[in-house]
Amino acid sequence: MTLKEIQAPLNKHLDKFNVLFRETMKSRAPLLNTITRYIVKPKGKQMRPLFVFLSAELCGEISEKTYRAAALIELLHTATLIHDDVVDDSNERRGFFSLNALWKNKISVLVGDYLLSRGMLLSVENNDHDLLKIVSNSVKVMSEGELLQMEKARKLDIKEEIYFEIIRQKTASLIASCFACGAASAGASEEIISKLYSIGENIGMAFQIKDDLIDLENTKRSGKPSGVDIKERKLTLPLIFLLNNSSYLEKRKILRIVKKHNHNEEKVDRLITLVKEKGGIDYAEQKMDEYKNLAISGLNMMPECKARESLKALVEFTITRSS
Repeated sequence: MTLKEIQAPLNKHLDKFNVLFRETMKSRAPLLNTITRYIVKPKGKQMRPLFVFLSAELCGEISEKTYRAAALIELLHTATLIHDDVVDDSNERRGFFSLNALWKNKISVLVGDYLLSRGMLLSVENNDHDLLKIVSNSVKVMSEGELLQMEKARKLDIKEEIYFEIIRQKTASLIASCFACGAASAGASEEIISKLYSIGENIGMAFQIKDDLIDLENTKRSGKPSGVDIKERKLTLPLIFLLNNSSYLEKRKILRIVKKHNHNEEKVDRLITLVKEKGGIDYAEQKMDEYKNLAISGLNMMPECKARESLKALVEFTITRSS
């Protein structure tokens, strides 16, 4: 099933969500309105709203609270992306100029803060305290994950268990929150919310490992430059596997490329080839499949319905996408 086919039954809900999302970002400050209009132009795949809506349908019905849940998640996600671009000094996002490239860091940080506050107010004004609790925890965990990665990146001493903890915090926690918020918006019990959080977390783990793999794929297939993670001195799962299965001298050579020659295209390409030859890709794919299977098993324990099958299809899309 393609992403369009998964989205089709939810298009009216996505349209209503997009209206609420835009309305929530409106401000009396003209500059803010100019910037937020720029933000909503590149829609992307809208995976997070899809996870929220399908989780709500899995547990009951989509309600006004579900739209607010999706908007809250997207406000949080957009704010963290803006702050990430400032931290990483990145000038591009989804093929567009990042906010800090156009409006500099000070304005970008303030816009991120504004979006976080709008999300909090959206919840407080509607007494959605359960949603706010879920998402606030996600913000905390994501921040801890980012700081853990920065701490470990300095020495490039990320072990496999640390890598999994970082992606659980940085990526999986937000997708898990989508599932939990969708379930909560439909009035699910704490037990069901917890189960869906775990399912979402497993999907998030598989999602991030797939991102690692896409970064090492051919540029023509992925639609973006390969080896970006190496150029940013990030140790991803395929590279960690290579390090774990290399001699002391080989490790030194690999780490020297990541530390000192990470912008040398020829050396980065050679390192990517080595990752592939030594089984790094195969190992990462194996781990990705393990997390995918855990998510599918969890979904199979939920009542049979269209939403469950759509979620399973969305999980498959997550690990087969090329960008």
